[in-house]
Amino acid sequence: MIQFNMVTKKYRGNRKALREVTFSLPTGKFIGIVGENSSGKSTILKLISGLIQPTTGTVSVLGERPSRLISKKIAYLSENDAYYPFYTVEETVAYYEALYQDFNTEKANQMINFMQLDQKQKVKELSKGKRARLKMILTISREAPIILLDEPLANLDPIVRDLIVKGLISFLDFEKQTVLLSTHEIIEIEPLLDMVMLLKNGEVVSIEEVETMREIHGLTVVEWMKQAYQD
Repeated sequence: MIQFNMVTKKYRGNRKALREVTFSLPTGKFIGIVGENSSGKSTILKLISGLIQPTTGTVSVLGERPSRLISKKIAYLSENDAYYPFYTVEETVAYYEALYQDFNTEKANQMINFMQLDQKQKVKELSKGKRARLKMILTISREAPIILLDEPLANLDPIVRDLIVKGLISFLDFEKQTVLLSTHEIIEIEPLLDMVMLLKNGEVVSIEEVETMREIHGLTVVEWMKQAYQD
């Protein structure tokens, strides 16, 4: 269970990124976090990861404070690069294997082939799309119970986005892992989603199960978002 209780997060200038947010998310789900720019998506993931702390309120992940979980139970793909540019792809995988006990090197090598990367190529020589693929490989090759993906499809061409989504489908353990993915690219990831959280101006507008949207309301995620914003 991931729980936020009256969480407010302020940054410099007293700007509120989150405003008294309260919610509970079950484990074992693929959850999309959607909303406009500066709505609080990345802040929620950073709070779950333990990289930042709430200004007020409490965050609980699997019954513990996130700061104690970051290295063992949470794999986090952030907006920042998390590798050395002068390493080769192969050396980067070896580095992650040494860094994380839950890193599955066999899965990483399978994903490298699937994502069409060259093991011997240096990271600094990779295109933007290939670096994005490498970041995804390094993150989901960890067998952590919680996977956080912050805008993994942002500013990528449709072919690369499609390849990354197919990689998620092929290599995530949907029975054992909880995935939270923030994105603007709703259409590509909709087939993966179990739940969606919609944010606006640092507040949770709605949280809904995708099956309920489709079967009871007859809506796609995009249609539900438009309706939720209007309400």
